[in-house]
Amino acid sequence: MTIVRLAELAETFGLGLVGDADTALSGVCSLKPGKPGALSFCSDARLRAALATTMASAVIVMARDVERLKAGGRSGLVAADPLLAFAKIAALFDEDPTFSPGVHPTAIIDASAEVGPGCSIGAGAVIGPGVRIGPGGFIGPLCVIERGAVIGAASRLVSRVHIGTRCRLGDRVHIQPGAVLGGRGFGLARARDGWIEVPQLGGVSIGSDVEIGANTCIDRGALDDTVIEDGVKLDNQIQIGHNCRIGSLTAVAACVGIAGSTSIGRRCLIGGAVGISGHIEIVDDVVLLAGTMVSSSILQKGAYGSTMTALPVRDWRKMVARFRRWGLVENRLRAIERHLSISEKESLTEGYGIDGGKVEQDDG
Repeated sequence: MTIVRLAELAETFGLGLVGDADTALSGVCSLKPGKPGALSFCSDARLRAALATTMASAVIVMARDVERLKAGGRSGLVAADPLLAFAKIAALFDEDPTFSPGVHPTAIIDASAEVGPGCSIGAGAVIGPGVRIGPGGFIGPLCVIERGAVIGAASRLVSRVHIGTRCRLGDRVHIQPGAVLGGRGFGLARARDGWIEVPQLGGVSIGSDVEIGANTCIDRGALDDTVIEDGVKLDNQIQIGHNCRIGSLTAVAACVGIAGSTSIGRRCLIGGAVGISGHIEIVDDVVLLAGTMVSSSILQKGAYGSTMTALPVRDWRKMVARFRRWGLVENRLRAIERHLSISEKESLTEGYGIDGGKVEQDDG
């Protein structure tokens, strides 16, 4: 069990110290209710009251909350970004087991494959011809790596990961169970009597320090590669279509669908269940709120959303009924405009009331 003193953490991570420097910590915990012997953090003003009641032995806070921490008789650390500091410190207590190099007797490795030193190949893994795996890699149980794929150093495929042909992974890529990289892109041509498959001749290029969640699928390109740049973080159950490009340091939450040939910029944040149409561009530093539907390019950075929040079912049904009647309302409004001799251009730019008089614009 890892045990560290508060003073050691302050020195190692360059943080301020509040209270007892000898406070011993053996793990981390949530702020409410907290746990003795554990470290927590507070970065949300709505949780500040919990600083007085938490059972955590120490809390990472911002400078604004130091006095609250002292008033509650708690020790802690002071950071400009408590969550970031917590993430770095929590890694000290991560009990994810390290692996021992070696090849399980049930693994199948083609004679032409190259497996770097210090790698671990798990039970039932299949490594095809011409595959190259960098040093220190972990290929978990039942993973399949097809012909010619390249996996960089210190990458970790937890289990049941499928890496297709023409896939190239950078260093320190971490892939959760069930992910499929390099599957056939959804390319079809309409024929008179059905569909003809368009050959998907590209690959998948994954940068370094990328994380890919469970059951996420990244299709190979039709001609050029599908590209995921350095530092991208992908959650579980994401679908990325062929020939997409996702810029470095972008994070995508669960259940997002990205149609083919879409380009997403760097440092974007994409919330859960977002749907993105194909053949569009999203520039750098865009935030998409959960459930947003994106059907056209976004060419200016900023936050975007399109989902209506949940309503009581009776209110929702009334609103839907109004939507369905909107065509009738629009026809009636046009008839009134014709009666009042208001042109369509004037009605859109001038702002007229129902009696034909101009309406003052409300800027506030």
